[in-house]
Amino acid sequence: MAVWPDRIARFDPFAAGVETLRYVLLDVFTDVPLTGNQLAVFTDGRALTAPTMQAIAAELKLSETVFLLPPEQGGDARARIFTPAAELPFAGHPLLGAAVVLGGALRREELLLETAAGPVPVALAPGAGSVRSGEMSQPVPTWAPFARAQETLAALGCVRSELPVLEYVNGPGHVMVALPDEAAVAALEPDMRALARAAGKSGVSCFAGGGGRFKSRMFAPGLGVEEDPATGSAAGPLAVHCARHGLSAFGAQIEIRQGAEVGRPSLLRARAEGSAAGVDSVHVGGSAVVLARAEMRAV
Repeated sequence: MAVWPDRIARFDPFAAGVETLRYVLLDVFTDVPLTGNQLAVFTDGRALTAPTMQAIAAELKLSETVFLLPPEQGGDARARIFTPAAELPFAGHPLLGAAVVLGGALRREELLLETAAGPVPVALAPGAGSVRSGEMSQPVPTWAPFARAQETLAALGCVRSELPVLEYVNGPGHVMVALPDEAAVAALEPDMRALARAAGKSGVSCFAGGGGRFKSRMFAPGLGVEEDPATGSAAGPLAVHCARHGLSAFGAQIEIRQGAEVGRPSLLRARAEGSAAGVDSVHVGGSAVVLARAEMRAV
């Protein structure tokens, strides 16, 4: 009976000296393993083309996969971010997770990550073990009425939004839909094909709450992500949207709970600095758990 486990222990698919790609698996916007938003961080993407990066992201089927590259503009690293279907200029949970991995390797608590949407500073809090927390300064979004608001509401199965349906852009686009209460958010069962047609490559964030606490669900079928467990790039725009419409105050931190409906409960913290006259800065933070380190055969 001892032969079988011995054979397993000796088996090594890379024993012939095949070059491998190393990556780290994390759960982001949580401090509890196996919850939050899953992420793969490839620590050296120099040998990979963009089509290969996209193929790897499609293979792993996580909301996002990030590849770290040497910096080009004075930062600590350059990050390329892929969903299973498209490359993103910016995303929140990949940058927080990448900062945790990079900060651990460099023994640094302040990092600057280069993205296609510009440099993103990330400050990490001291921590021990596999859990770290941090906060990023995100690109300040622009916003405008969303042209396909009615089609989007119909695909969601909603009669109306409690606030104007606006699209915020901080690299990716985020369409904000306010619902009357958290129960209405939890009850959503979107028609994903119709939502992909209506929203295209933009994510649709449906939320409700007040008093600094909000529940959110984010759907992005056009990007290959039907429902995201935690959306850092949407958390900043949500803080802006809520402050602009009086659901929270500028400068006040809000808590955003997301992911329960897909079995991955997550907690994000966000705040928008400024006033009704203009947004000065946007900050999003949370925790991340290093779950595993892995290798992939070079492709």
